[in-house]
Amino acid sequence: MATITGDAARAYNDLVEINKTAAKGYQEAAEGASSSDLKAKFSQFSQQRAQFASELSQHAQQYGINTEEGNTVEGLVADAAAAVHRGWINIKSAITGQDDSAILGECETGDAVALQSYETAMKSQNLPAEARTVIQKQHSEILSAKNWITQQKGTR
Repeated sequence: MATITGDAARAYNDLVEINKTAAKGYQEAAEGASSSDLKAKFSQFSQQRAQFASELSQHAQQYGINTEEGNTVEGLVADAAAAVHRGWINIKSAITGQDDSAILGECETGDAVALQSYETAMKSQNLPAEARTVIQKQHSEILSAKNWITQQKGTR
């Protein structure tokens, strides 16, 4: 299988970082939520995002990309990591207040940032069809999670 470089390699690295950050963010949300149903759902989302990161890492290795090293073009993975961090940064303050609505809002923001990164990745011209399929599937599942969160915000 061919080695890929450039924006496609960066896309893999960015999405791995995004999912690792989201897994941690959702775990913190699960620990901070007062509602048992939210705790369970946030834990499920945390596990899902950890699985996404693992799946992307394994897939990237098939194309000669080591996501553990963060070896993106010009080291630009920091941009995506910073954006994701900004997307999840307020989760701790929301948790401090034990306000489920605020926690839902921060999770929604984090997923919105992730979705933007997925959409950017799908614009990569160098992305192999198989990779695009995996990324589109994960995007769809994140969008579904974000929609669930948005719906929950309206009921709390």
